[in-house]
This record gives sequence, C-alpha cells and structure tokens, in this order.
Amino acid sequence: MPLFYAWLAGLIFGIGLLISGMTNPAKVIGFLDLGGRWDPSLAFVMAGAIAVAAVGFKFARTRTRSLLGLPMNLPAARHIERRLVIGSLLFGLGWGLAGICPGPSLVLLGAGIGKGAVFVIAMLVGMGLFEWLERQKRRGSPIPSSVNKPT
Repeated sequence: MPLFYAWLAGLIFGIGLLISGMTNPAKVIGFLDLGGRWDPSLAFVMAGAIAVAAVGFKFARTRTRSLLGLPMNLPAARHIERRLVIGSLLFGLGWGLAGICPGPSLVLLGAGIGKGAVFVIAMLVGMGLFEWLERQKRRGSPIPSSVNKPT
C-alpha cells in the first residue's frame, strides 16, 4: 500500500508542476531573469509550496510514525556544510542554464520531451559521480587530482 500512495503523491506533484508551468523551461528562465523581463508567477507557486510543506513538517515532527505506519525519517542536520553550499550552487547553476530541475525533468521525460531525457541522463551521471566520490572518500582511496581540484 505505501507504494500506491507514493505513486499517487508523485502523480499529484507532477500534475501540480504541469499546471503551475514549472515544466516549461522558458517560464522558469523568465522567473530567474531578474535583470530582464522577470516573470514573478513562479514565486507564488513556490510560496504556496513552502507554506504547505511547513505545515506538513510541523505535523510530521510531532509523530514517530507516518500515517501509513512507517517510521518517520526526517532530516537531523541543523548546520550548513561546505558540501551543501556547493551542491546548492550546482543545482542553481543547472536550473538557471537549463530551466529544468529534477521534478519537472521527470515530467518532461514521461511526456517524451527530449530536453527532459537529456536532463535526466545528466542528473543520473551526476548522482553516480557523487556516489563514486563518496565511496572513494569512505575507503580512504585517493581521489584523482583532476576531480579533487578546489574551485
């Protein structure tokens, strides 16, 4: 049953992305173009999403189990690390260049739009590279100097 609810939540999320215009790279880039013809409409979408998530997280913090009876696994980290900042910068850079982020890319992929497929492939390669680097770090193996250069 949890798998069905995960599917249903994903479906509702995807429909919301379509309705809000977040799957349209031109609309997203218009939102990010603060120096040109800025389109503030996605700010309202984000504000609404943040408000709904804040209520959900407040409710979730009072529980030890989900409504489906599964254990609650909320983030425990409370400090900002270098890798969080770097990851956020990379995410923002990719979002700004492509006008696509992970959720909408899956919607675009499902709709058979080529940009979505390219983005998902690049995202999977990036995730694989991250996992490889993490395994190297845990093993204490030296990471090739070309990968470990400071930026």
